[in-house]
Amino acid sequence: MPLPMKIAETLRGFERPFWVANLTEIFERLSYYAVFSTLALYLNQTLGFPSSQAAALSGLFGGAVWVMAIFGGALADRVGFRRALSTAYFILTLAYFMVGSIGAPWLAPVRAVVPLGLLAGIILFLPALGVALVKPSVVGTTARASREDVRSIGYSIYYTMVNIGSTLGPFLAGYLHAVLPAQGVFTIAAASVLLMFFVVLIFFREPRTDAHAGAPNVTLLQTARNFLTVVLNWRFLLFLLIFSGYWIVYWQQYLILPLYLHDHVDPNANTAMILITDPLIVITLTVAVNALTRRIPSFPALTLGTLITSISWLALVLKPSVPMAVVALAVLAIGEIVQSPRYYEYISRLAPPGQQGTYMGFAFLPIGIGSLVGGVYGGSLLSHFAHQPSMIWMTVVGTGVLTTLLLFLYDRILKPART
Repeated sequence: MPLPMKIAETLRGFERPFWVANLTEIFERLSYYAVFSTLALYLNQTLGFPSSQAAALSGLFGGAVWVMAIFGGALADRVGFRRALSTAYFILTLAYFMVGSIGAPWLAPVRAVVPLGLLAGIILFLPALGVALVKPSVVGTTARASREDVRSIGYSIYYTMVNIGSTLGPFLAGYLHAVLPAQGVFTIAAASVLLMFFVVLIFFREPRTDAHAGAPNVTLLQTARNFLTVVLNWRFLLFLLIFSGYWIVYWQQYLILPLYLHDHVDPNANTAMILITDPLIVITLTVAVNALTRRIPSFPALTLGTLITSISWLALVLKPSVPMAVVALAVLAIGEIVQSPRYYEYISRLAPPGQQGTYMGFAFLPIGIGSLVGGVYGGSLLSHFAHQPSMIWMTVVGTGVLTTLLLFLYDRILKPART
């Protein structure tokens, strides 16, 4: 078959909801990473939190998003992806505006009676309520609105969309940092997701519940049963717990790298622009790396990706500098490319029909644990090794290597059972 015909046939394997959902994912990620890439320094420099607390609060922001996705997936199965997405983008609009308003004059009466740390923690939790619905809805739509023979390509497209947004977010934040106050980043983020609220209402239609369509809506009892089924699959949950180690290592680029560069390398470094490296490499090399690794089974691929990401931080041990930070992020991105699309494919094939949203919600659990634990963990490393900064990254590398070993042993001894 000629290449143009092959491409056309592949594209026919995706229904309209797939394209609409993945388009909105670009803007959702743009907003999220514009906020995340500047959050630690915003908390530290603008609001006056010490570095360890700024890292922990940033971890709360990232972690709550992904932990709540467990429940968001079950709710999305219940109410439908269209309702879930539109509700999510409305919540995110309000949430990002509030994050930028933590230090605003109009919140001064609240700050007078509520400790600033508690107020920041409550407000930073709000975006989780929106993203928790977006992520399983988009990934679930990708599963439902893709033919089986092109589903793995669908997840690669999804992951590319994620990284387009992940690149534009820090780039936008880095640019706005030079021309607007810190709060301007959060205002633009709120406007971006508000636009997606209207896009979903106008263009998105509920995807079919299975390949043959016509399946009835999931009842509340079925939703509860689906949730319980996953919880009782202990092998699957053990895998998710072990894999959380990958994300503890990965999230340090947002949780402590900006603070580390500011305190130990260059206080004037534009850290938001530096953080573009990871998603830019992912966008550029995803197709090539996936072509090279396509014959590797999914579980060994995600194990290999974990090892590559883990050793990436050795670059900052060898030479603490902005260029070596870029090198570290580039290597980290290669590991991310190797494991992430295969991870989602692996879990989607474990999910029984009608439970894609629930399983994909649990798929985000390691990402949340990694951010929650990683924020406290990274913050404590910044504090404990304040006079030995190279040990910060040696400890992070050790965490990743241990995770790689546990994944290897898990694959040899246990397998997550499909229900």
